[in-house]
Amino acid sequence: MRALLFIFLLLGAHPLVAQTTSKPTVIGRWNTIDDNTGKPRSVVEITLINGKLSGHIVDLYDKTKLEKLCDKCPGDRKDQRIVGLEIIRGMAPTGTAWDNGTILDPETGKVYDCKLWIEDGKLQVRGYVAFFYRTQTWVR
Repeated sequence: MRALLFIFLLLGAHPLVAQTTSKPTVIGRWNTIDDNTGKPRSVVEITLINGKLSGHIVDLYDKTKLEKLCDKCPGDRKDQRIVGLEIIRGMAPTGTAWDNGTILDPETGKVYDCKLWIEDGKLQVRGYVAFFYRTQTWVR
């Protein structure tokens, strides 16, 4: 009886161990880094909604731009405040990455195809136009 109880407890604990040792997730808050200066620019919060990732700017390091609007943004994001703006849309899981969504550059108003993945604990954010791409590294 004790052996059976021990086995039950051991097997029952397995899912708990699996949950605590899972791979890092892209969900959470990330600091975007300026490509030119190497300094943090904004904080983006990535959330999972109905199986798709969404990312919103939740803070800016340059406090003089907190009230700035996205006047170059297309569609429903035009003239929205940068803080609160959804810049990542529709990302779906593809193995160890997230793909098939878009990312918006609020400075230019351009929307790019996007891919996200974790590498060495940092978020790799790749924006595509045809065969050309640029990858940024975001940190927690």
